[in-house]
Amino acid sequence: MRCISRFTIAFTLMTVLAGAARAQFIEVEAQPLADNAWRVVRAFDDLGYPFPADHAKAILKAANAQDARKVQELLEPHVFVHLHLNPEARVKAKRGDGPAVLQQSGYTPLLLKVHNESTVTKPLRIASPQALPIHAGGNRAKGKGVITEEDVLNRFLEVEMFTNVPMTEKLTGLKLEYAIALIYSRDAGVDKKGMLTAGKRAATLIFDVGQGTQDIGGRSEVPVLFDVKPAIPVLLIVNDFDGTPTTGRFLFKDKQDKVYPPKAKRIAPDFFFQDQIYRHSGTYVLLPPGELTMTYSRGPEYRQASRKVTIPEKGTHEISVNLDRWVNPARYGFYSGDHHIHAAGCSHYTNPTEGVFAPDMFLHVKGEGLNVGCNLTWGPCYDFQRQFFEPTANKISEPFTVLKYDIEVSGFGSQALGHVCLLNLRDQTYPGSRGTMTQGWPSWTTPVMRWAKLQGAYTGYAHSASGLGINPKEASKRIFEQFGFKEEEPKKEEPKADGNKDVKEGKKTDIAKDEKFGKDGKKPDDKTIPIKAWKLSERTVGDYLLPLSFEQIDENNDNFLTLEEMVKAHAKAQNSLPNYAIPEMNGIGAQEICVTTAQGICDFISAMDTNRVPEWNCWYHIMNCGYPLKVSGETDFPCITDSRVGQGRVYVQLGTKIDKIVFKDWAEGLAKGRSYVSDGYAHALEFTVNDKPAGDKVRLNEEDKHRQGPRRLRVGNAARHRPGG
Repeated sequence: MRCISRFTIAFTLMTVLAGAARAQFIEVEAQPLADNAWRVVRAFDDLGYPFPADHAKAILKAANAQDARKVQELLEPHVFVHLHLNPEARVKAKRGDGPAVLQQSGYTPLLLKVHNESTVTKPLRIASPQALPIHAGGNRAKGKGVITEEDVLNRFLEVEMFTNVPMTEKLTGLKLEYAIALIYSRDAGVDKKGMLTAGKRAATLIFDVGQGTQDIGGRSEVPVLFDVKPAIPVLLIVNDFDGTPTTGRFLFKDKQDKVYPPKAKRIAPDFFFQDQIYRHSGTYVLLPPGELTMTYSRGPEYRQASRKVTIPEKGTHEISVNLDRWVNPARYGFYSGDHHIHAAGCSHYTNPTEGVFAPDMFLHVKGEGLNVGCNLTWGPCYDFQRQFFEPTANKISEPFTVLKYDIEVSGFGSQALGHVCLLNLRDQTYPGSRGTMTQGWPSWTTPVMRWAKLQGAYTGYAHSASGLGINPKEASKRIFEQFGFKEEEPKKEEPKADGNKDVKEGKKTDIAKDEKFGKDGKKPDDKTIPIKAWKLSERTVGDYLLPLSFEQIDENNDNFLTLEEMVKAHAKAQNSLPNYAIPEMNGIGAQEICVTTAQGICDFISAMDTNRVPEWNCWYHIMNCGYPLKVSGETDFPCITDSRVGQGRVYVQLGTKIDKIVFKDWAEGLAKGRSYVSDGYAHALEFTVNDKPAGDKVRLNEEDKHRQGPRRLRVGNAARHRPGG
């Protein structure tokens, strides 16, 4: 070991001397350069790539002595790329002596030497053709146009400047300073047996400090042949609370808070718009060597845990986790589901594939502890995704994790009157549509929902509160308009010189000063009263529906309601349950729900993914009219949220003695109200009225009818705070 150590030291000294001989010494103020050198040494240490101890000590000694020449000599062998900014800030790049070695699945810091004759203080930027996006389409992908499989194959890099503390976000303007680039490689080598091994990858790096600052003739580009060390295959063993193998949610981060595997190069089943990944027990994740923080769980019914893990330099590694439930609704016969998730559209990419596939969504559904996931085909990628429809659960389903493809009428057809979820369809092709979304679909929801009901499906409106919000000013104006008030017409331009004086002047009436206005209960004759003068008397209003009582709205007690008072009343009422403020009905939620519920063709209103108050308010008023509409929880993943599936969920009572979940039974239980809605952190595990559970009918006898409340109410619940909440 001593001989090897002496050889290493001798080789390092030879490299330093050789680099110093080739390096161009740049005159620069010593103190700022010394500070920069201190920060470089600290940054490499923080990133897990420390300089050799003796070499780091020598650099810091030279920095303390403010020896600019020595600092440059010592750092020279580590310089990966020399950058020169001429007085016009044109960037020229040249390969340095630093090693071109990357770590697959990890970020490798590489040292840049910046000779800045322009003294600009802009951010230094790095790019590469091999670092172009591999996703396009949707609302989160950065790529544009068509991305082919060949593009994905050749875009294996991710590059960025390291600008976290202790480094700076921009160049300082010093004539010479050092910066750090972070380069990630998705790929390494693969041997004949398909095992990971060291490999080579060629790439081009491009540098600039803003548009138009790349030097002419491609001199801001540096071609590099990298040696890539293989990542470590880490086997994940996931044990459920009862010791059986299951699926878990994992988040891996380093000391710099970087996420692994890096999001930019993820392809399903790992979603590039999420930090976490999901793995079935006995499967692998590729990770770089070093210390990481691992956070793991399996949805809201499980406790979240974190611990440090150290990934070795070579070979393989195994991590075993034991999941810990804090609540188990299945013990009480309740099985969770998210009836509104998508495998395409919104945050999902449309290239390199048109959304993702059943195994990908199943992994996420099971990894969040859901028992049922409904993959709803809709507008985006409709023609591609509809091929996966089956009248029964998808074949990938397990006894207690079920995936079913169905339809959300959204992006086509009757969407303007509310998006509807159609569950348990046997046939997804509406009559006359010819399997398309552009033909035959009606423009209102009633016939669509009736068609679904005729084939044994269950129906409900999605993201219900979209369009049920209150606009206090517009809602107030509508009330006044019911009594004949209208806003003043825009003033017309004054006529030019009237030579023959044939234009008559119109009379103006100051109705605001008419004390008798409104007292007789009649509608005003003048339709263009100034809006500030609008007033309604109690006699005029009569029994018209107001957001609050007349007395509550009349703040100044003058027995008149002004528009300003009405606006304040709507603003106050809109946050109450129940409330009587009339919504705008201008969205994509439960717009036609009153019509379809009255016809008996709407089974549920969706909740948990839009504003709670209008969701519950709409549901309350429909039930208060005598219609036993049910409620279901949904996420609308990855549209309203792409954090995870199951953020809104419904727990359906199926009994405690079932040996598997039958999707039809689960959907029927939802439609009949044998359920409760939650985010998974609160549970109504027992709820009975007169010994009847949710979904049953309670018949009141004469004694009950004269009571203020039910005779017997029994509730059992469980709740806990969200992690970090």
